[in-house]
Amino acid sequence: MLPLRETLQRLAMRLDLDFRNPALLDQAFTHTSYVNEQRGKSIEDNERLEFLGDAVLQLVVSEYLFRRFPELAEGELTRMRSAIVCEPSLVRFAEALGFGDAVLLGKGEERTGGRTRPSLLADVFEAFVGALYLDQGLDAVRAFLERNLFAHLPEKGQADKDFKTRLQEKVQTLGFAAPEYRVVEERGPSHDRHFVVEVLIAGRAAGRGSGRSKKEAEQQAAERTLKMIETTDLSEWR
Repeated sequence: MLPLRETLQRLAMRLDLDFRNPALLDQAFTHTSYVNEQRGKSIEDNERLEFLGDAVLQLVVSEYLFRRFPELAEGELTRMRSAIVCEPSLVRFAEALGFGDAVLLGKGEERTGGRTRPSLLADVFEAFVGALYLDQGLDAVRAFLERNLFAHLPEKGQADKDFKTRLQEKVQTLGFAAPEYRVVEERGPSHDRHFVVEVLIAGRAAGRGSGRSKKEAEQQAAERTLKMIETTDLSEWR
């Protein structure tokens, strides 16, 4: 694997971004597990940037939805924003951008698959947004999200439906009862709980999802099940 600085330089070039303060980009991709192994060194992890990035992301997504859907009421806009700014969605965008390859991890986190852990990827995406905001302001964040997030959102008619709603509608059109959801795993301390949820269609396991809440895990499981249905003949499931 390339050194962090070179990896991040290539990532920034691919995203057509030129950070004025490269240290912010480094920090956005520095996980706390790495910092904990570098005792005595003045290295900052990405948790503060993650905090800021979450707020910036909420603002820019809210502004985008407000302008794009002038006919929608507050409740509908809130539901749409929640479907976008949630762990499963942020993980999908982080994976598409190759963020996992650029994260600086501690040895233990690396060994246990941290590079692909959903909560870590979602946190890195938020930290990156926070770093970009500090480096270049809201306009740069808007432009980045326009290219890499908003351009890949569902069209009107589906955009205000979460994945669970869309899955229920899909399976019912195929002649099945509404899907069921069950928690198959819970891990992590109480302040950082992580859930794995499985979707059942006609009693059969379909897709799985994970998240920091049961709701997020269910949404990701529903999204993955929708993708599975596109390439699977469910006639034998009846």
